[in-house]
Amino acid sequence: MANRPILVLPDPRLRAIADPIDKIDDSIRQLALDMLETMYEAPGIGLAAPQIGELRRIVVMDLAKEDEPRDPVVMINPEILKFSDETVVTEEGCLSIPELYYEVERPAEVTVRYTDLEGRTVEREATERLAICVQHELDHLDGVLYIDYLSRLKRDRVLKKFQKAEKLARRAS
Repeated sequence: MANRPILVLPDPRLRAIADPIDKIDDSIRQLALDMLETMYEAPGIGLAAPQIGELRRIVVMDLAKEDEPRDPVVMINPEILKFSDETVVTEEGCLSIPELYYEVERPAEVTVRYTDLEGRTVEREATERLAICVQHELDHLDGVLYIDYLSRLKRDRVLKKFQKAEKLARRAS
């Protein structure tokens, strides 16, 4: 396993659309392991492949609390089949937009279908934190960030902050 660098806004790869995975082979299994290690080290509860510069449709998640055993989920080529009409507002953050948290409104429940690492098709009802995490991570596969759900003013402030930080980092190196 390898801990990979996480891309940070405004990296343009975060806005790219990820490609479907045709076959689950050793390289995909290794990518999943690398993603899990990277997510745990960050620490986070979810990570999409584009966040580490891999434009492939794979996400990892683990919603286990600190005092619980790890419970990793790997979703290959995931797609949301159904969204509930009911919505919830929750505070979200993102490993690619560090140290910023905003309230986002999303559907409260989703049905997701994906392929697991053994090649089995899984259809799963997701509620609560899992539903939010699924939507957040699957958005990454389509180049969508949680800040896209904010007002234009808030989103522009976040973008300017990270663009300024990037300029300062380039000058320093």
